[in-house]
Amino acid sequence: MLRILLGTQLRNLRTAKGISREDAGYAIRASHAKISRLELGQVSFKQRDVADLLTLYGVTDEAERAPLLELAKQANAPGWWHKYADLLPSWFEVYIGLEGAASIIRTYENQFVPGLLQVPAYARAVIMLAHDQDDQEGIDRRVSLRTARQRRLDTDPRLTLWAVIDEAVLRRTLGGPEVMRAQVEHLLEVTAQTNVTLQVMPFDRGGHAAAGGPFSILRFPERELPDVVYMEQLTSALYLDKPPETEHYVKVMDRLSVQADSPSATRRFLESLR
Repeated sequence: MLRILLGTQLRNLRTAKGISREDAGYAIRASHAKISRLELGQVSFKQRDVADLLTLYGVTDEAERAPLLELAKQANAPGWWHKYADLLPSWFEVYIGLEGAASIIRTYENQFVPGLLQVPAYARAVIMLAHDQDDQEGIDRRVSLRTARQRRLDTDPRLTLWAVIDEAVLRRTLGGPEVMRAQVEHLLEVTAQTNVTLQVMPFDRGGHAAAGGPFSILRFPERELPDVVYMEQLTSALYLDKPPETEHYVKVMDRLSVQADSPSATRRFLESLR
């Protein structure tokens, strides 16, 4: 995500000066295709290349250069989840990076409690469904990764989570009644936080806008970055960031939020279920 942000800023500087990708590539001894990949955040940055591009684009004031050069340094640093890299498929590692940079996450789930709201015992039961061949250490590390992702909800007031979950999520018993009770109690606790909104879509509403299945929308504090829609599959994931596509999902999520129980009604449902 940091690479995307830096690449966007470099592209804006280049186009503002009317410099072609070919000329920018020549300045750093690279092809126009390399400039394109840099601007899309698809490859890592060398600080020397960023410094040369800034000079080419007329950014010579040290006070203006320093933040961008520091951003290049940070963009190349491994994320906190690097120690779990052996467990993460590349398509999901991308999501963790996006999730860590997002300021607003809106999600709809129809089978499981969202990962950011799972208690460890429930997370273990979910993880075992797909990784029952892993040894105990591997399962423990996967649970640890999931709980580590949740810390931002408690420590970063800039993050807002708004989740709509189907009633089936809470009716499907994972890990046994004690685990489900602990999970419901946790949902009641987190909905008291000002940065978490939870709504349940009851069975009695019949069909609803999200007939296609679960998805998440991630929004970032940098206005230059587009929303990203994430849809997970069994062995891969789909990422959408073109406005016509993401706007459709935003509208669907808005309709879901209207169709579902209100947050206060959801709390009453959870208390009854407990």
